[in-house]
Amino acid sequence: MTMIVEPSGRIAEIAASPPGPEVGAFFDLDGTLVSGFTATAHAGDRIRRRQARIGEILGVLEASIRYRLGRMQFERLIVRAAGYLKGESLCELDELGEQLFVRHIASRVYPHMREIVTAHQQRGHTVALCSSALTIHAEPVARALGITRLLCNHFEVDEQGRLTGDIVRPIIWGVREADAAQRFCGDNGIELADSYFYADGDEDVALMSMVGNPRPVNPRSRLAAAAASNGWPVLRVAVPGRRG
Repeated sequence: MTMIVEPSGRIAEIAASPPGPEVGAFFDLDGTLVSGFTATAHAGDRIRRRQARIGEILGVLEASIRYRLGRMQFERLIVRAAGYLKGESLCELDELGEQLFVRHIASRVYPHMREIVTAHQQRGHTVALCSSALTIHAEPVARALGITRLLCNHFEVDEQGRLTGDIVRPIIWGVREADAAQRFCGDNGIELADSYFYADGDEDVALMSMVGNPRPVNPRSRLAAAAASNGWPVLRVAVPGRRG
């Protein structure tokens, strides 16, 4: 049976939790801190500026559909997307990411999740954004929420700071996301058994199963099933004026 917890109950729980940096609070990005996918803002901007050719648009659409149908691995999907940006300046992409955050993403940050991040910070917990997203999408959200620790994917760049068309390995996703969090905890004296993980995706089950306080947020099908099977409390959040 799935137990639905109100955001106010979650804040009270955090306020009563043990304080200190030994407790980790890991947050997924897309669908957890932010409604929808942050990468769509960048894709839309490339289309509006006519930087994306028809082959790129069709290629990304095809890859996305194949990924959702289980016919393409996430690693191939993200590397294929990076290939279309080969030769671009990472510095310029970072600046664009900040602009797109202000224009399109800031209004999609879940207010209740912002409060939960703040509650963990006030307890002195080690708060980290842990996501398969790329830095240009994750860093602006992290800065806005005062999160200084990021576990996410990075573009590979050459000596001039331009994208090579590849992603730095290992690519963080699924089990490798859990591995990255485990290493992070070991390096920073964090107890996984006392830590929290907030996420919505089926691929997040691996890390959700490792922490002492798994917290699914608007979970998708497989994560929702795991939550029901394991008795993990589920949080439902929404952006004001939009359906959750």
